[in-house]
Amino acid sequence: MKIDLFITCLADSYYPRTGIAVVKILEHLGHEVRFPREQTCCGQPMFNTGYKDDTRTIAKKMIDVFEDSDIVVTPSGSCAAMIHENYEVLFENDPVYLKKAKALAAKTHEFILFLTDVLKLNLTDLGVQWKGKATYHYSCHLRGIGVEGGGAKVVDVIKQVNGLEYVQIDKPEQCCGFGGTFAMKYPQISGTMVEDKVNCIKDTQADYVICNDAGCTMNISGSCQRAGHEVKFITLAEIIAEGLGLLEVENV
Repeated sequence: MKIDLFITCLADSYYPRTGIAVVKILEHLGHEVRFPREQTCCGQPMFNTGYKDDTRTIAKKMIDVFEDSDIVVTPSGSCAAMIHENYEVLFENDPVYLKKAKALAAKTHEFILFLTDVLKLNLTDLGVQWKGKATYHYSCHLRGIGVEGGGAKVVDVIKQVNGLEYVQIDKPEQCCGFGGTFAMKYPQISGTMVEDKVNCIKDTQADYVICNDAGCTMNISGSCQRAGHEVKFITLAEIIAEGLGLLEVENV
């Protein structure tokens, strides 16, 4: 299968290890992975701030870049949700690009959901071995792309990793307070929300927080540092890659 990678801005700039993990896993499974270099931001920050015309320009670029792709995979539920939920809204009065937007949404998949829903993989059967005590931050955007049960579905996948000790976090469905530009518009509310999230993480006594959305990772990890709580943040893609021996274990 030929798969095009939509890396996203934050993964490309701040968390490239996640992108490397995704590529290594897909290639390990026998797929050809391509990286269209013309890809840009999906436009979510501008869309959330109300700049619809500017977002349309970026969205058209993204649609054109991936128009000939068979499958598009991204490590971000947030950016996948932008394409699934909002591109059709942007082009509701443009029949040509509305059709293209629907086509892109139909073939765009968040990475973990691609493994489970499209490839029908089970990590236990795949032989993923990884040692560590971890909890998981439920991403709001999984609900945005129509995942039944939200983060609970990802937890089921996490539990398939041999050797991983999973600890359930309290109030799992509660937002971390990032919400893209929400954190900048309402810093006091956002700060209170993430403080509560950090306290819930502390209560798990986990050594790792599995967080599959880069925006949430930036927000929660920053708050953990300010609170003096030492915990490692990792994506499930990195765990799978490490557990298959495709990526060197990172001891930080």
